[in-house]
Amino acid sequence: MRPRIEVVAIDSFMVRLFDTIDERNMPWILAVSQRLRTTFGDSLIDIVPSYTTVMVQSDLAPEQARARIAEALQDVQPDAGYDGRRHEIPVWYHPSVGPELPVLAARAGLSQEEVIGLHGERDYPVFALGFAPGFAFMGLVDERLATPRLSTPRKRVAAGSVGIAERQTAAYPAVSPGGWNLIGRTPVRLFDRQGDGYSLLQPGDRVRFVAISHAEFVAQGGDDSPQEAWA
Repeated sequence: MRPRIEVVAIDSFMVRLFDTIDERNMPWILAVSQRLRTTFGDSLIDIVPSYTTVMVQSDLAPEQARARIAEALQDVQPDAGYDGRRHEIPVWYHPSVGPELPVLAARAGLSQEEVIGLHGERDYPVFALGFAPGFAFMGLVDERLATPRLSTPRKRVAAGSVGIAERQTAAYPAVSPGGWNLIGRTPVRLFDRQGDGYSLLQPGDRVRFVAISHAEFVAQGGDDSPQEAWA
């Protein structure tokens, strides 16, 4: 790791820790984020961890902020005992709510059941939150499931929709536009203004998607209206 400090705005710096996305980056990203929170203290306005970077916004003068960042980076080491919270997210995988499920299966030369099995076979670290409140970018999916975003994004994607874009996966916390390949839907509420931190998922958490039946999905409060009804 060779950190670089880059100017983002008059009150913000980007600490670039890595050049490529890798699940092994996350312990370092989290360690640096925590060290920065401690070092900046009350001067910190916001901190945004991501795939390879940590953005820091503060009320300090630029030269002071840069000095604080340099101080925070000294001898920083990941916490070997921290592995994030683990969530099991139930998903009803079906073409009516995941219209790209059969498309993705055909493209990969797999059955739909094999796609579901591959998607749920591993824990995914949460790399970052963005795009919409509570939208967690996760990865990396099996290479056989990697697929480009839709050439024309949908105007409305149902809340809870689970999708894949390249080697990332995510679940839409609310109705919104989106161009990810949809393969299923979860009944879990991913963003709650009354909850602690609002977002169920946070950078550094781990997520395992668990296949459930249609009956279980409905019993847990899921909306089974077809995605085409939202388009």
